Amino acid sequence: MHLLKHFRELTVRSKNAQELKGLILQLAVQGKLTGKWREENPNVETATVLLKRVKEEKTKLTKEKKVRKGKTSSKVTNEEKYLQIPKKWEWSRLIEIGNLFNGNSVNKAVKEIKYEGLEEGFSYLGTKDINYGFEKLNYDNGVKIPFYEPKFKIAHKKTPLICSEGGSAGKKCGITNQDICFGNKLYALEQYGDIEPIFILSLYQTPIFYKEFQSRMTGIIGGISINSFGEIPIPIPPLEEQKAIVEIVETLFKEVEQLEQLTVERITLKERFVVSALKQIATNNSKKEWAYLQEHFYSFFNETSNIKKLRETVLQLAVQGKFTAGWRANNPNIEDANQLLKRIEKEKAQLIKDKKIKKEKPLPPITKDEIPYELPAGWVWSRFGDSSINMDGFRIPLSKADRAKRQGDYDYYGAQGVIDHIDDFIFNKSLLLIAEDGGNLLRRTKPVAYMAHGKYWVNNHAHVVDTVDEYTKLYLEIFINSIDLSPHLNGQPPMQIKLNRGKLNLISTSFPPLQEQKAIVHKVNALMGLCDALEQQVKRSQKQSEQLMQSVLREVFEGKKELEAFY
Repeated sequence: MHLLKHFRELTVRSKNAQELKGLILQLAVQGKLTGKWREENPNVETATVLLKRVKEEKTKLTKEKKVRKGKTSSKVTNEEKYLQIPKKWEWSRLIEIGNLFNGNSVNKAVKEIKYEGLEEGFSYLGTKDINYGFEKLNYDNGVKIPFYEPKFKIAHKKTPLICSEGGSAGKKCGITNQDICFGNKLYALEQYGDIEPIFILSLYQTPIFYKEFQSRMTGIIGGISINSFGEIPIPIPPLEEQKAIVEIVETLFKEVEQLEQLTVERITLKERFVVSALKQIATNNSKKEWAYLQEHFYSFFNETSNIKKLRETVLQLAVQGKFTAGWRANNPNIEDANQLLKRIEKEKAQLIKDKKIKKEKPLPPITKDEIPYELPAGWVWSRFGDSSINMDGFRIPLSKADRAKRQGDYDYYGAQGVIDHIDDFIFNKSLLLIAEDGGNLLRRTKPVAYMAHGKYWVNNHAHVVDTVDEYTKLYLEIFINSIDLSPHLNGQPPMQIKLNRGKLNLISTSFPPLQEQKAIVHKVNALMGLCDALEQQVKRSQKQSEQLMQSVLREVFEGKKELEAFY
């Protein structure tokens, strides 16, 4: 079994680390972590002897009326045994190995009046106070039950608890480290015969036990009755082996957590450095940081969050002219951006004359307060509405019959990019589309500005923008995707967010000369291609990590040994 050899590789991803813990528990309750221990301890008391002592203790407590007798459970059949277990282990049922009971419900109003804010008493735990497995329980929730309250059941120290109802049923569980009172949607199991509570908790957390738990759940909310829960079969090792299992599990968990913490620290340190370096580049155009990052792209940008930050910084640097300083030095005699703006203005006037677009109110001059940074020579600050041509009024309405007839000939676009339904408007030239509404205007998990080409439909949730040159549209796409749009939005998140045309037109836009726009577009495309390559590498690495985990799982559950293929 190759699991332990691959701890470091398997903990690189947090998802793997959690799966690895589940796998450790699964191996533990099958006796696969204590094979060597059994070889070194051949003469330990068997589980048969332990269960006999458990039965005697249960009989004694029943006679003393300390626990209810309950009905006698049937012997576990071969069909019910969901694991192969070692010799000297035995099968039993939960109800046979301990006193199983649920807690007491408390009315919210009564709880507030009688049990909140008390200084003394048993801590009262509900399902919200239980976490997942070995995490600490929340005893400091402000609710206590007085010691003299006779009607409340008490779960004593070292008692496993498990949630019995709702979305957390079978998932939330833990062990008490003090005597408590607890809610009626939790089951407590106080073991007989000194059975190890951590072994029971380990069993609760295995995927295979959860499967047994789920198979007995009923109802719309989803829950398991105490009788059905008590009938779940469980493997019981000898008592001394239980102690060995607990020790091994705790040791392995610590190792996983240490490796996981090292991974988190490594990622955090790398992210801090990357963020700091990118900030320096974006604000100061530090050639040193940029050169260093370029040399170590594949080392620093192997997390998707860092690559996202790199994309954002590339766009920010591009629209500040920081990628094209060398280009400007080699091309000093190009026309400035004002000449391009005049051509755009002239094109608008002709479209208005031809009644293809509507005349809009003149936009106000840009004030000093609206200028976030200094522009290179030849650039100008312009309103977005002056830098582009509003084509929203140029949409062509079609009849339903016409839409149905043309449906197969066009792509469909909306605020979220390519969409899968037709609206009323069609275009047959390359235009810039900008999302008009939706939560992505704030979240920015994907671009809000994008180019559409060829013949396509556009729904009424995207602004349509044209200009006199293809590269200007591509530059404006970069610019809109580079800026924080939140100051320009109306409405409340997530779905009522809206970027109306008036606010879009007023955005202060850094506007380069046309020839430099072309240089910027080519530079950004090249760097975005690099980001794409980095993301593909991350995906390949994640896939290899997932394949390694799956191979480990197959080895454990199916006996297939495939790990050697990875190394």
